Amino acid sequence: MNLNEFAEKLGAIDKAGLAEKALKCRGDILTMTTLSGSGHPGGSMSCIDLLLAVYAAADICPSNAGDPSRDRVIVSNGHISPAVYSCLATNGFIPRDDVLSQFRKAGSIYEGHIERVVPGVEWTTGNLGQGLSAGCGMAVSGRVSGRDFDVYVFMGDGEQEKGQIAEARRFAKKYGFGNITVIIDYNRLQISGDIHKVMPSLDMAASFKADGWTVLEIDGHNFTDIFGALIKAKSSPEPVVILADTVMGKGVSFMENRHNFHGSVLSADQYAQAMAELGLEPETGRYKAMRDGFRPVKDAPDLTPVYNVLTGEPETYGADVKTDNRSAFGKALESLVAANKDGGTPVVVFDCDLASSVKTAGVEKNYPDNFYQCGIAEHHAAVCAGAASVGGTVSFFADFGMFGVDEVYNQQRLNGINEAAVKLVTTHVGTDVGEDGKTHMCVDYIGLMRNIFGFKIIVPADPNQTDRAIRYAAGEKGNVYVAMGRSKLPVITGEDGTPLFAGDYVFRYGAADIVRSGIYPIFTYGVMVHRAVKIRDILAGKGISAAVVNVSSPAYIESGLCRDLLKSGLAFVYEDHIPSGGLFCTLAEIIASAGISCRLVPYGVNRFPLSGTPDEVLRLMGLDEESVAAKIAGEVGRG
Repeated sequence: MNLNEFAEKLGAIDKAGLAEKALKCRGDILTMTTLSGSGHPGGSMSCIDLLLAVYAAADICPSNAGDPSRDRVIVSNGHISPAVYSCLATNGFIPRDDVLSQFRKAGSIYEGHIERVVPGVEWTTGNLGQGLSAGCGMAVSGRVSGRDFDVYVFMGDGEQEKGQIAEARRFAKKYGFGNITVIIDYNRLQISGDIHKVMPSLDMAASFKADGWTVLEIDGHNFTDIFGALIKAKSSPEPVVILADTVMGKGVSFMENRHNFHGSVLSADQYAQAMAELGLEPETGRYKAMRDGFRPVKDAPDLTPVYNVLTGEPETYGADVKTDNRSAFGKALESLVAANKDGGTPVVVFDCDLASSVKTAGVEKNYPDNFYQCGIAEHHAAVCAGAASVGGTVSFFADFGMFGVDEVYNQQRLNGINEAAVKLVTTHVGTDVGEDGKTHMCVDYIGLMRNIFGFKIIVPADPNQTDRAIRYAAGEKGNVYVAMGRSKLPVITGEDGTPLFAGDYVFRYGAADIVRSGIYPIFTYGVMVHRAVKIRDILAGKGISAAVVNVSSPAYIESGLCRDLLKSGLAFVYEDHIPSGGLFCTLAEIIASAGISCRLVPYGVNRFPLSGTPDEVLRLMGLDEESVAAKIAGEVGRG
């Protein structure tokens, strides 16, 4: 809606009626937290007026909750779930009885921190400091999709101490997201007490102003002030932050301005006293019976976005071509953006000052509307990309392995929890990094990402498989991680000399590709495949028959594939990754669970690699082709 319509809508709202709703919501907050014996009542009491005002003003209601053009409300400080749930119940999104009886009950959707499974909740939060990044992701999805909606982000004052918020502030300003309005519940208290004693230098207004935001300061319990600020925010071409002066525990005398009620609930006597002050009847007795009779939800809805992605025609690299997988990724990515410009789901690319290295520069140059340069702000970029995918775009986030996985593991975990559909692509993984040394060698990327439920992990062997894996990732439902090294690689060919991952080849997650046949299998992936072929040739010269098996999804192998491959009773794993979290771990689990009789020998990274070229680094660790071939020959000789 335009500004005039928005102002008219707010002018017609019955503020006295809204105040009555706020009173009842405060009672609901105390009822659900007291009954559950846990929760965060203090901040919920201070922000409920703000929540009710925004839900009254925003273009979002139960009837349009699935409309892609609806306004978005993101709550960064997810521990104020009692306030969010009571607000949603008051507005008809969810049943009030269910909320009050099931809050924090095992098996209920009304968990301790807000969950996206709850109607009206756009993004699961709990880890502070990430909500503004999610709001930016929603704004990106709207812009790329051509939809004009507003994004409201609720935040606590204590969480302003988090550095990721500064990353998000700068991003929102850079891209002119005037449709983002942040509302800070400024009650001046956090778990440890006064926020200005916990972090004396914290100046929220100055910080937002320094990053180019418009700052409005209001009484957060005055609906006239709140609505006036929302109208000003709507009219601003710049992102706006509303610093709302509030009182923790508002409405109950003995709770007001007491930081211990941030995360402490009332006793039975305190609850009775508080409800009396609010002029409300106690309800814990009624809802206890309902709580005791609750049965857990068995089947949670699948929230993963489903898109219409046009994956285009694959590129084929001939046997005489030597290029890096990252260049093949960049070329495939650019073709995906082009293919979906008209008709398909928009593809958007997030970069962190590495476009020339991770090969997203082609999109930046030729499709600037689909490219978002986040700067050196990986924490923000990871969440922004995930939220944009939930908002309705195919979101690629490209980075180095150390920064896109290790540095932002918590953010990627949040993408997993939110059932997002981010397409994470990292280059410079394993030891194929160059001379940057230990700090840049990501030798645990599989081990980390396999711990996040719902992420598929792909490590392609050559440019042809990379091209097809990227197109697969774009069209695949859910979160997908594609990892690759830095160096130029030979195209992997079959025993007949033709490219193995071309022609009729179709990438299949969980497949194991027989690159070379033989008796003793060498399981490998990524940049190590061509080296494994050399090892196999060295062994052939010694009269030892070895097979090379490319496992491009090293955290998952289709059931039934391994038994035949392991029938020799002796197998090897060759990887530039820590074995305990890599392919060795996957195969060891399969062998143990299936009861297969096979000795599995790992050749992988056993310390932080030293600086040097990939050849030098592998040689220093005894992972060069000659060294590994000699070790395998020794193992076979023992048999």
